[in-house]
Amino acid sequence: MSKCESCIVKEFNSLKSLTREELMRVSACKTGKIYKKGQVIFEEGETLNGVYCVKDGVCKLTKLSENGKDQVVKLVVKGGLLGKRSLVTEQKTNLSAVALNDMEMCFIPKSEIMADLAKNPKFTMDVLKKMANDLKDSDISLVNMAQKSVKRRMAEILMYIHDNFGTDADDYLNIVISREDYASIVGTATESAIRILSQFKKEGLISTKGKQIKIEDYGSLKWIE
Repeated sequence: MSKCESCIVKEFNSLKSLTREELMRVSACKTGKIYKKGQVIFEEGETLNGVYCVKDGVCKLTKLSENGKDQVVKLVVKGGLLGKRSLVTEQKTNLSAVALNDMEMCFIPKSEIMADLAKNPKFTMDVLKKMANDLKDSDISLVNMAQKSVKRRMAEILMYIHDNFGTDADDYLNIVISREDYASIVGTATESAIRILSQFKKEGLISTKGKQIKIEDYGSLKWIE
């Protein structure tokens, strides 16, 4: 497990605002954790005793709805910090986190993070900015749900995954997501998501191999309404 002060991952999150001495202290008390695909990192309603820094891999944050289904709220990638809002508000987490592929994470105890929040104004401001940006993203998501068609939202999530996670050697999206999760992300029934993806395939916009998806016509996806 690499040291925090020399880890490139910190450049993607609020830890970049810590001093070298603070990073060395955090590094001395962190714990490396490996999560397999599908493994639960934490569940909604848990009391978190620290934050999780994503070193490699992707996880989904979900919210249990009233009908008993998990709604995918966000995908978190390398550099993401999980659990900071629960620590700041001292509340139980209102989301669950599940690994979408094999993940490597660092767990940083609550005592270390709270000490740095109290002593380092730059770090505190950076954490607040990240939380504010999360709220902004939630606002945008709500507007998209209300104003954009399901087909448009599906096209956007495919392009988002392509742009942010890339493709493998055969040009299939690196992140493999179940049709149920696609439906949850865009806010529709699983049957509707499957139907839209089938339509995209018939129109030559995508091709599939099992659960894998390859974008064949990125330009046309951009113009779907």
